[in-house]
Amino acid sequence: MGNEERDTLEPGTIYIVSTPIGNLGDLTQRAIETLKSVSLIAAEDTRRTRILLNRYEIQTPTSSYNSYNKFKKRPLFIGRLKNGQSVALVSDAGTPGISDPHYYLVQSALEEGICVSSIPGPSALLAALTVSGLPMDKFVFEGFLPRKKGRTTTLKKLACEKRTLVLFESPNRIQKTFRDLFDVFGNRQVAIARELTKIHEEVLRGNLADFVSQDRNWKGEITLVIAGSNEKHKNNQC
Repeated sequence: MGNEERDTLEPGTIYIVSTPIGNLGDLTQRAIETLKSVSLIAAEDTRRTRILLNRYEIQTPTSSYNSYNKFKKRPLFIGRLKNGQSVALVSDAGTPGISDPHYYLVQSALEEGICVSSIPGPSALLAALTVSGLPMDKFVFEGFLPRKKGRTTTLKKLACEKRTLVLFESPNRIQKTFRDLFDVFGNRQVAIARELTKIHEEVLRGNLADFVSQDRNWKGEITLVIAGSNEKHKNNQC
């Protein structure tokens, strides 16, 4: 297999561009070139994206696309794409479509016969998994757990999962999540990846029991990696 590279953008294409999860130096050269060359950047938060664009002197216009306007803005982007303009889709951090509404725009583009192309790069999910010390040959990504309705039902289903489990969680809810996981899963191995690639990056490894009893003021973006179910986990009704 050769190492052929695509140097030019295709008109009327939506590019899914991965951006840094913290350290702005992690933006790939291909991502930079793509963001400079497209007609428009659809950004989850234009203010946060502008910080990144200014770092690399990217002058491309931006337009917001998020959970609040995903249906209202969709025709605007689809119209531009059908007129032959190229659009880059970016999230606040990492790979678009992972726990954000960008899936809807990609789905609409495909339904309209519009080409969708990936510009891969940083991902908090994979970054946390690779440093967790837990098996990564098979894993399940659940995103954010339900806050209230369906939370216990979801946890009971996940308790039987034998593959490594990866979750996103906010610092305000992480301590409650530790307690809920311990109650349903039992005392499993976990890794807590916090503020990955940033100045205060921290990866903590241990058992759920170690963190349930902690009295800590958590801060920053958190990715939680949890060992899968096995015969040692007596709490599971699997």
